[in-house]
Amino acid sequence: MRVAAIYDIHGNLPALDAVLQEIRAAGVDLIVVGGDVLPGPMPVETLSRLLNRTAPVEFIQGNGEVAVLAALAGTDAYAVPEQAREVIHWTAEQISGEYRQALASWPKTFRMEIPGLGRVMFCHATPRNENEIFTRLTPQDALLPIFAGLDTSVVVCGHTHMQFDRMIGQTRVVNAGSAGMPFGDPGADWLLLGPGVEFRHTNYDLAQAAERIRSTKYPQGEEFVACNLLHPPSEEEMLKIFARAELKG
Repeated sequence: MRVAAIYDIHGNLPALDAVLQEIRAAGVDLIVVGGDVLPGPMPVETLSRLLNRTAPVEFIQGNGEVAVLAALAGTDAYAVPEQAREVIHWTAEQISGEYRQALASWPKTFRMEIPGLGRVMFCHATPRNENEIFTRLTPQDALLPIFAGLDTSVVVCGHTHMQFDRMIGQTRVVNAGSAGMPFGDPGADWLLLGPGVEFRHTNYDLAQAAERIRSTKYPQGEEFVACNLLHPPSEEEMLKIFARAELKG
């Protein structure tokens, strides 16, 4: 069995379409969408592409979905950074009742058996929280209590938009990276699981994607194109930024 893990698409439909094309060629049996399908420039189109697939797809919520659902409910129960509030509320305005129900139905985690890997848990950030930050450099002492006692061989996560593969105690933890907003090389990052772990990077027509995103009414479209599509920040830059917000022992 082969499973594709796609995380942090962030409404980047051109990136998703490029990944889905490679997934079809790879003969994948199941896609796990690991949260943060939105917010982003093309939220409705991206949701539609995933929800209307005939092939099997499992979804989990990320912090993006939780924030958009809170905005739809008219609550401030889920705090987001000031710079993200505009796009959260814009995204919420695009989401119809049907899509709202779909987002609300997604669980926070998903488990399955994958031959060659054993019991695998999919979560967005950590098994206990969709918003916690850790990277390949976060000290193990801060992470051991979170990953202990999970009864799983592998945990697949995302959230920080950087791929990694590390051991935390007896648990192998792999980060799928981001399909829509990767840090490091432009393109789309994702995972192919079974019987091993393959870190995949998909190239696509960035110039064409930039024009499509600029043609939307996304309130931060030009910034998305410049800073997340064409010239994403380096992994080194983001590791320094995340070090200030990561889990501490």
